[in-house]
This record gives sequence, C-alpha cells and structure tokens, in this order.
Amino acid sequence: MWRKTAEYFADHPERLAVARVLVENGLNIKNGRVYCNNIEIPIIRIAKAAGVDRRTVVETIKMINKNEELRTIFTLMRSAGLSLKEIARPLNLGVLEITADDPRSVGILANAAMILAKEGISIRQALTDDPELSPEPRLTLIAERKIPGELIPKFLEIKGVSKVSIY
Repeated sequence: MWRKTAEYFADHPERLAVARVLVENGLNIKNGRVYCNNIEIPIIRIAKAAGVDRRTVVETIKMINKNEELRTIFTLMRSAGLSLKEIARPLNLGVLEITADDPRSVGILANAAMILAKEGISIRQALTDDPELSPEPRLTLIAERKIPGELIPKFLEIKGVSKVSIY
C-alpha cells in the first residue's frame, strides 16, 4: 500500500510527506477532516508535523479522496494504541528493534521471541510495522527487562535480519 501511495504522490513530494505523517500516526480521514481514531486533529498540526503549509494538507486530503483505494484505506485506518517503546527506559524495560532484508520473511518474530524466551526474558509488547503501510518497516519487541548486548549476534543469525538495535 505504501508503494501505491508513493507512486500516487510521486509528482507531489510535499503531499507525500503529509501522507507519510498520516500513515505513521495511524490517522484517518472523514469528511475532509483528519482524526486520530475519533479525536479530530487540526489541519495546521498535520501541516506542522509534515513541514508544509495547511493548503498542502487540504490538497493531499482531496487527492486521497479522489482515489477510491486510498480513500477506503485512509477512512478505515486507526491508531494501534499505546507503544511502550518511548517509555521503556524509565520503566526499566528492554527494547529490541529488528530491520529485515525482506520484511515479509517468515519466522523473524518467532525466532526473535524464541531467543528471548531461552534467556528467560518475557516480551511485554511486540510491534510490527506493516510492509505495505510503512516505508521503513521494523519489528520492535519490548521486554520485561534490559536485553543483553551479547544476544545481538544471535538475532543477526535469524534468516532475513539485516540490522539489530538494543536499547
């Protein structure tokens, strides 16, 4: 889906930036307005986040509404909810971020979870970016405690994994 969105806005980089903000934040469009689930977000706030003016946001919404497939997706999109990623450090949780060569590779989540389980580390939250919706999809696992750095080579051995970050 992101590829189609990028192609649709290929001649309008500023509008593509707006679409990226909408997707990355799980924002939806109803009746020409932008919402985070059921909370309306002012157009000017979207413009500021995308680094554009408010007219660009309005034109982006119009373009999305002209394309039946994008209109359907952006109407139904919802925020996934609370992510522990940003508050992991003060909660003394561990964070593992995995980037894959091919995000559609089978078994990355299962194998990463297995490595943590063998170490006796429980997963509190798993967040996966959809490769069709996210331009740079990642798997993020939030663990009950800090993840030892010596596990990085084990994660890198998982077929399809190209990059691992632990913090």
